[in-house]
Amino acid sequence: MDFPAVSLRAILPAIVILTTAALVLLLDLLPPRERKGHLAVVSLAGVVAALLATTWLWGGESRAFRGMVVLDGYALFLDLVICYAAGLVVLLSMDYLRERGLESGEYYALVLLATVGMMLMASAGDLIVVFLSLELMSLSLYVLAGYFRARLASGEAAMKYFLLGAFATSFFLYGIALVYGSTGTTNLDRIAASASRDSLMMVGVALLLVGFGFKISAVPFHMWAPDVYVGAPTSVTALIATGSKAAAFAALIRVLVTSLRSTQPDWTVLLWGLAAATMTVGNVVAIAQSNLKRMLAYSSVAHVGYMLIGLVAGGVFGTGAVLFYLLVYTFTTAGAFGVVLLLEHAGGEGVSLADYAGRARRHPILALVLSLFLLSLIGIPPFGGFVGKFYLFGAAVRSGYIGLAVIGALNTAVASYYYLRLIVYMYMREPEGVEAVSTPSFAGGLALAVALVGIVVLGVVPTPFIDLAQAAVTPLLR
Repeated sequence: MDFPAVSLRAILPAIVILTTAALVLLLDLLPPRERKGHLAVVSLAGVVAALLATTWLWGGESRAFRGMVVLDGYALFLDLVICYAAGLVVLLSMDYLRERGLESGEYYALVLLATVGMMLMASAGDLIVVFLSLELMSLSLYVLAGYFRARLASGEAAMKYFLLGAFATSFFLYGIALVYGSTGTTNLDRIAASASRDSLMMVGVALLLVGFGFKISAVPFHMWAPDVYVGAPTSVTALIATGSKAAAFAALIRVLVTSLRSTQPDWTVLLWGLAAATMTVGNVVAIAQSNLKRMLAYSSVAHVGYMLIGLVAGGVFGTGAVLFYLLVYTFTTAGAFGVVLLLEHAGGEGVSLADYAGRARRHPILALVLSLFLLSLIGIPPFGGFVGKFYLFGAAVRSGYIGLAVIGALNTAVASYYYLRLIVYMYMREPEGVEAVSTPSFAGGLALAVALVGIVVLGVVPTPFIDLAQAAVTPLLR
């Protein structure tokens, strides 16, 4: 038989992660059966190896599986973002799971498999590959969300995530079917060549946006986020909030910019409305939250709205700003959830605002680190969040969407209230309730240090990174 040549170079980083996942499952069967710390080390080593492979491949382009998988600067940039997210999550998970006696090879394998799905979404050159990688990522995250089997909230989070995710996936799959019916192909380049704008195509695009809207938790498809963020293990919440969003935006940008450019006037109007609604609803509802993880969930929704501004603006500046903001957001959000993970009650996670009253006296370093992450989320210089919003709003103004930029700026002012409120609780309120304890964790401290260095570097010297982001999206816009 004559088999077609397959270039595995195009999926080398994903192969590294997949091989590591298989190795973790194999090592889990071997002694010592009672200790699992080495599995976390192997998982982290695999993520670092994938980062090195991504760096080694930088500047090269190739395709595999008849154009269904694409290796280009865009995919490599998103692979870096996803690997950073996965690496930080593995570091945060080490002592977090050990303290609860829940270490297992399955956990780290699922994190790695979810990472593989995320990386393949960034490299997808075909709607079928987008769907398959989306399912690989989602199924792994569904299980991880319910990892704390003895906790009712964790099981509820997994069930809600699964049911709503399956519902959104059906919309996405139906959208693929309609796009195929209109163009006769699922390949992104061939869809672009057909330049179809018939009714079948328009309905298909709308259904695809519903599926993507769920994955990025854009309004009105965000209702799963607060319950899942609260019920899932905090380390898993960090992965859902960072890596899965980066992957969903990676696929969304490639699909819209590469294959659906002929319908840009239509989906730009839809995204304008989604961006405004997502920012406003996320920030306004976050004000009313007393649970910190629920507040960060609505904050995450609001940041999706900011990133949609870049998609509406379009072009190299707007789309490049989205990629840069994803990098900043990954470090900032993973760091914020990392502090939440390290600060806990004796017997449960301390996630209410009252739990953080007086934390600056008891845990001054962690309170300071959390404050810096919150300032970056607001957009205060010299942190990366300020530069990210500057580029996003600047791209909107440059493209003539001044009204949307004004809405974004006003929402930033609203968001500063609930972020600063938490800082006030930590520094200006007397301690309340049960004495809080901090879980010592070298791995968790290392994750926070990496995230903190990331937001400072991206805020002080952003030019090289924004240049890389713009260079990554330039080929998509030709």
